[in-house]
Amino acid sequence: MKFIFPLLAVIGGIAIAFQVQINGTLGKRVGAIESAFVSFCIGTAALFFMTLFFGRGNIISVGTVPKWQLFGGLLGAFYVYMSVLVVPKIGVASTLIGVVAGQIVIGALIDHFGLLGGNQIPLDGKKIMAILLLFVSLYLFNHK
Repeated sequence: MKFIFPLLAVIGGIAIAFQVQINGTLGKRVGAIESAFVSFCIGTAALFFMTLFFGRGNIISVGTVPKWQLFGGLLGAFYVYMSVLVVPKIGVASTLIGVVAGQIVIGALIDHFGLLGGNQIPLDGKKIMAILLLFVSLYLFNHK
């Protein structure tokens, strides 16, 4: 059963690849900020109904969490807006390599230092080499 979570992560990555292309194309027709707004509105509606019918948590307790934990929504909006701007310029693959490289670098630092309440997982030479190779791939995808 442990394989299900990495598989779900891959499926999430597939969804993001489609999302950035769809939003990038929409952005050409309606504008970048407008495209990000439409994307978030539709996503908000979907999450509203998922919460309504399948939610098991306590949404009212959101008022008691540390305020920095609410920053995720702004970061998500920035990501969608950034992808709308970037995909038409460099394509889906190059955009996603850049996104993944950024995620891995910051994720490795968050893990290494145990930031934001996470477990401390040290950075080692193999992980640093993997990060460098990500940036090599980003360069190769964009070098003409």
